[in-house]
Amino acid sequence: MTSEVTAAAREPRPALAVEPARTLQMPLSLFALSIFYGGMVCIAGVLGNKQVALGPLAVEAGIFAFLMLVITSSAMAELHGRAVANRLVLLGFVPMIFSMLLTWFVLQIPASPQMAPDRLVAFETILGSTRRIWFAGILAYGVSTFLNVYIFSRLKAREGAALLWLRSAIASILSQIVDTFIFITVAFYGVFPIQELILGQMIAKVVLSAVLVPPFVYAFVALGRSLDARR
Repeated sequence: MTSEVTAAAREPRPALAVEPARTLQMPLSLFALSIFYGGMVCIAGVLGNKQVALGPLAVEAGIFAFLMLVITSSAMAELHGRAVANRLVLLGFVPMIFSMLLTWFVLQIPASPQMAPDRLVAFETILGSTRRIWFAGILAYGVSTFLNVYIFSRLKAREGAALLWLRSAIASILSQIVDTFIFITVAFYGVFPIQELILGQMIAKVVLSAVLVPPFVYAFVALGRSLDARR
């Protein structure tokens, strides 16, 4: 009996099967466009403090950053689908709200006596937006960017993968009209007449959406596919 137990103990035991470690691989295009998107979300509010002249129209410079958000979300929908693009828009609230809270926190901290008074006044003027304007920006961002992804995806489902330039232009034009109406109404209604400002912003955004958005969407989609092909 003892010899049988000893022999059994000496027999080689089969090695336990070890499952290969699962690695979560994110498409490089998804990573790159997400980083870019977060940066545009944060800088849009800062750029909006300057008005630029586009021919006879005076528009706030934040329009360029918001158009880049539209371009990036459309490219994301084209590359990875509507669900991923919507998730990107949703996550965009994080840097937007956090940057606003951090700005408010920094404004509450007393300035150093060594800081030049003119620089302090400029800093507080640029970054000291009212809560109403901040709320208008958050609301307009959410509604317009989700709307852009929805229209772009619906047109793709209807027209197929072709006509990318047309889908991106239509989605951008409609979403930016809504964005302008929401932001200016919520931020400035009752403060001063807003009809001319809304009209000027809408005209500028429609023109820029038709001219700039389609080629940039093509470029972002091509860049995304090139990045994914390298992995």
